[in-house]
Amino acid sequence: MTTTAPPDSTPLDPDALPIRRLGFADLDACLDLAESRGWSREAHRWRLLLVAGQGYGIDAPPDDPAGGLIAAVVSTPYTDAYRCLGMVVTAERYGRRGLARRVVRHAVAEAGGLPVFLTATPQGRPVYARLGFRTVGTTTTLLGHFTGARPAPAPEAAGVRSAAAADLPGILAFDLPAFGTDRTELLTRLPSFADQFLVAEADGRLTGFAAAWPQPGATVVGPVVARDVATAQALVARLAEGAPAGPPLRYDLDARHPEMGDWLAANGLTGDTVCDLMILGAPDIPGDITRRFAPYSVALG
Repeated sequence: MTTTAPPDSTPLDPDALPIRRLGFADLDACLDLAESRGWSREAHRWRLLLVAGQGYGIDAPPDDPAGGLIAAVVSTPYTDAYRCLGMVVTAERYGRRGLARRVVRHAVAEAGGLPVFLTATPQGRPVYARLGFRTVGTTTTLLGHFTGARPAPAPEAAGVRSAAAADLPGILAFDLPAFGTDRTELLTRLPSFADQFLVAEADGRLTGFAAAWPQPGATVVGPVVARDVATAQALVARLAEGAPAGPPLRYDLDARHPEMGDWLAANGLTGDTVCDLMILGAPDIPGDITRRFAPYSVALG
């Protein structure tokens, strides 16, 4: 989509621009907006977010000949406990004019006092900090072709298999204490969203689950929830084995899992793009980090 930036002298009061709810019908507008910032057109992820969460957006002022959506955010509810914000984006021609702050502030208000968390890029971190968000951790995006040079532990790997419909109650029960709040709405969508969906078992009991899904130019690993690092490694190794040969694997590593990071680096995944985990209204992001190894998506936690 080709747009023309308005003159810098054009006055703009972001608080005067109305915010509207976004729905599935706004998918193309969201993709155009993302593309205007150099993001890939991730229809697969946007489709999930607009169905499972609530999007908010700002349309261009009437005097903007380019028109279209110029700012957006998606708020994903986790029952009546938390909200997660993702896909905060403003049109290139409206950068640094307060629109990101406006839509995030609106989403926070719509949360009605519930804790709100997000993953912040270095560029977005100051915006969120000014709104009261605090950094409680970091993630690093790793990319690479998984080599298998350091294999996963054999006993754990032997218990990994494809998930079946009958596994869903056990997956939901296992995930609840790990994530810290109910995400049934998202996990029940994994079979249709992900290319691979695996579980791990030991002695007839579920010990973890993981999935991998397509992104333009990469296969994203997530979520990964497991009883320990060895089980998480076994799940990731099997996902890598079943991933398409061309695109690299992407893994968003929480800094509190250095052993997992060392193992991934030994298998060819590297990266230095660091984002902040930030929260407003609570001491920390929910859940048990010892079991939560990779997010569903950085936009979902």
